[in-house]
Amino acid sequence: MRTRIKICGLTREEDVHAAVAAGADAIGFVFYPKSPRYVTPQRAAELIRIVPPFITTVGLFVNASPDEVARTVRVAPLSLIQLHGDETVAEAAAIAAAAGRQFMKVFRVKPDTAPDELLEYEQANRAASPLFASLLLDTYVDAYGGAGKGFDWSLIPKDLAPRVVLSGGLSVHNATDAVAGVRPYAVDISSGVEASKGIKDARKIADFVAAVRAGDAILESETHHERETAVPR
Repeated sequence: MRTRIKICGLTREEDVHAAVAAGADAIGFVFYPKSPRYVTPQRAAELIRIVPPFITTVGLFVNASPDEVARTVRVAPLSLIQLHGDETVAEAAAIAAAAGRQFMKVFRVKPDTAPDELLEYEQANRAASPLFASLLLDTYVDAYGGAGKGFDWSLIPKDLAPRVVLSGGLSVHNATDAVAGVRPYAVDISSGVEASKGIKDARKIADFVAAVRAGDAILESETHHERETAVPR
């Protein structure tokens, strides 16, 4: 029982090394020019060269065309793409097909979002493309990602939680509760482990990973207790 961890918005070699050393499962590069964490495809390719095997490299795109994403992937050999804009289900499927990559699709959760909306949106994406990998749940704000604001985790259906990537307002202070309470497949953080916009803090990354692992330990303890109490004596 191990929650996967993605550190997003990397721009420097030292930040890639810090994420890898801390035990991140995935690292993300932002290809949205309006973001302070933006990198060019060429810069991402340079950073990907220092990533060791078995770590997923993810490219974040916002309302990009299929051709733009495909061109980026040809330069920067990404493992996975993350569609973080207002792409429709059909548009997301077309982008993934053009890039030849699995994709995560963001759902920006509002205070009035109904749990059934999340389930229906996941089902629609899964039906539309064999390349659909997961929903990424973030907080609805006027900007696209990186706002550092959380949402009401109780809106996430329990049967959906083990398949989603949880994002939005995560930090070392709430990561343990997020993992133990929501039980997501993975967590995704960017601004919560930064010294300044686009510049990561190695200590914060390590502390965040430790906080996630503490949540895993709680879940493991609960699972062990449930197994023990279920065994007839």
